[in-house]
Amino acid sequence: MAVEEGPSQPAELTGLRRMLRKFTATDSELEREEMRRDSAKPGCLRANVVRRGELVNVAGRLRTVVYTPRTNLPTLEAELYDGTDVVTLVFLGRRHIAGIEPGRALTASGRIALRDGRKVIYNPHYELDAPK
Repeated sequence: MAVEEGPSQPAELTGLRRMLRKFTATDSELEREEMRRDSAKPGCLRANVVRRGELVNVAGRLRTVVYTPRTNLPTLEAELYDGTDVVTLVFLGRRHIAGIEPGRALTASGRIALRDGRKVIYNPHYELDAPK
């Protein structure tokens, strides 16, 4: 008995694969995939493809926010994660910014720099996403 391959079969297989993936993937893999979907916005680049010197828009969720006291210039640093890579947002001369807190989703714009091999945007323009 031959099985006919119709247009609906690949969609069914894809749905089945997605369901099986949910059962076989680790929590971190599922979280990474969810972040990639959530941070996909028009006009935004993925963090893993941005390069030094580019003027970019990136979207994601803040993983950590750290105030670094320095004698001449305090800084607030936040790690923005989009499911592919991290871009560190550095706010020079700031101790605290309302809304910049771990777990908050936002879109940041600025020029990519490299500091100690990490992707950084200094004093980015940002827009907070509405809390879910």
